[in-house]
Amino acid sequence: MQTRPPRQIRVSVADQRLELQENGHPVLAFPISTSAYGLGSEDGSLKTPLGLFRVAEKFGAGAPLGMVFKGRLPTGEIGSEAQDDDLVQTRILWLDGLEPHNANTYSRYIYIHGTNHESRIGTPTSHGCVRMRNADIVTLFNAVEIGDEVAIQP
Repeated sequence: MQTRPPRQIRVSVADQRLELQENGHPVLAFPISTSAYGLGSEDGSLKTPLGLFRVAEKFGAGAPLGMVFKGRLPTGEIGSEAQDDDLVQTRILWLDGLEPHNANTYSRYIYIHGTNHESRIGTPTSHGCVRMRNADIVTLFNAVEIGDEVAIQP
């Protein structure tokens, strides 16, 4: 069995950018959106947590672009930019915090996911999650595995 080199997702909040790195070298990069409410790990804060995480679970393999998920289940609806709701779309990478200050990340339902507000990508507009364009999250989803490390940095 062949094993692939270690991969890490690196999120820069300042740059509103996500990179997938392999052996410490960028192999993919995407614009993203983090929280409109700032940075932090407090329960109910709607803030994006900082630190080290792992991809705990993946949802949405094979779903069409724009598929809306509720409770990580596909609804059958395709979301649109015209909807005001902050929809979770296309794919979900559910994060689990690896440090004491972000250990509640999994229970806060912090994801990397697609969005119906693609025109807002590049600015902090989420409710705590890391939002990506729907086509971009498919590419990332296919490139990472459960257990891959994620670093979210200010």
